Amino acid sequence: MTATGMKATHGRQVERVLWIVLLLNMAVAAAKFFYGLASGSASMQADGIHSVFDSLGNVIGLIGISLAARPADAGHPYGHSKFETYGSLAIGVLLLVAAFEVGSGAVAKLASQSYTATVTPVSFVVMVGTLLVNLGVTFYERRAGRRLHSEILAADAAHTLSDAFVSIGVIVGLGFVAAGFPMADPIMALLVTVAILASAASVFRAGLRTLSDHARIPAEDIVAVAETVPGIRDVHCVRTRGTEAEVYCDLHALVDPSMTVLEAHHTGDAVEALVKEKFPQVKEVLVHIEPDDAAERAKGE
Repeated sequence: MTATGMKATHGRQVERVLWIVLLLNMAVAAAKFFYGLASGSASMQADGIHSVFDSLGNVIGLIGISLAARPADAGHPYGHSKFETYGSLAIGVLLLVAAFEVGSGAVAKLASQSYTATVTPVSFVVMVGTLLVNLGVTFYERRAGRRLHSEILAADAAHTLSDAFVSIGVIVGLGFVAAGFPMADPIMALLVTVAILASAASVFRAGLRTLSDHARIPAEDIVAVAETVPGIRDVHCVRTRGTEAEVYCDLHALVDPSMTVLEAHHTGDAVEALVKEKFPQVKEVLVHIEPDDAAERAKGE
């Protein structure tokens, strides 16, 4: 399969996961928010808003992965894969907005001492049910993210997991309200805010690793593979960058100075093929062939 075909397949697989997660998140958000509205629970409404932003994040993810799946062109010779990263950062911005909305509402309730939450057995049924859905979504999306090396799926899975922990906090808050401590409801909403901010920080951290060209594969791992190719005497100056799903690698390989240009070319091709075989996420390997002499070896020290 060509690189373009592999990228299109990757995009379709990530898109399918995002559609499934979007539908589940919308159902969870509606259940929590509308029941929270009916019962007057600030923390349940806050958790519902958090889930709504999960759903908006899925929409952004769908747009981002659609752009990322475009093939390379004259203006983008390395392809469009970083649009997936931009999409994950946009999710981070939405999380900051959500944190403000949830936090400001909780502070207003505490300032006015207006505690309106009422707790019934249905409250716990709704929260426990949505919690189980969140945990299922997290497990499904995390496995898909690892399998597809998708930044958007990995970030969204971490976000959904935080949503599950938030739901646990809401359940605890409702328990305190039922026990006669109504102030616990907006206090738990503030803890929801902290959890959302933590999710945003995680999303930004993952996205910035890509945009700052953070090394994707340990250099020593590449060296260990490349040096097994017959004719390669030493490998150094190894660099990797890109997204988790699309890594670009370049390296310097030392060969016998008497090797012909054709032999050196074939040896370089063998290094490229082996690195791609051992690291499927690597899409391109640039091998710089050098003569094995003291000057070139000094570059690797």
